[in-house]
Amino acid sequence: VQLVESGGGLAQPGGSLRLSCAASGFPFDTYTMAWVRQAPGKELEWVAGISISGSVTVYADSVKGRFTISTDNAKNTMYLQMDDLKSEDTAVYYCAKANRPGWAPLGDVREFASRGQGTQVTVSS
Repeated sequence: VQLVESGGGLAQPGGSLRLSCAASGFPFDTYTMAWVRQAPGKELEWVAGISISGSVTVYADSVKGRFTISTDNAKNTMYLQMDDLKSEDTAVYYCAKANRPGWAPLGDVREFASRGQGTQVTVSS
């Protein structure tokens, strides 16, 4: 299993970034996927998750209306479009795969233990 994130960097408050996650080594179109993040000194936090079909998405309240998760099964890639960024969005963002194929409870980081190396997102003026 390999999950490789990209697209992080420095953004100003109110700005945008688009994260990508290239997946390989497993049948991408049979796993629920998610983005989670960890800020310095804080626990791992749920950001967004998406069902296999893409028809169901679950966002943390803190990002709802600003972030959009999506997948492209043909490219084995997941995305996170982040708009109207805030300083509190600063964290390392991880692409995460559900622990087992099929449906996984969206919103529980414990169900998404397989993660990439992460990409740093810093929001600052």
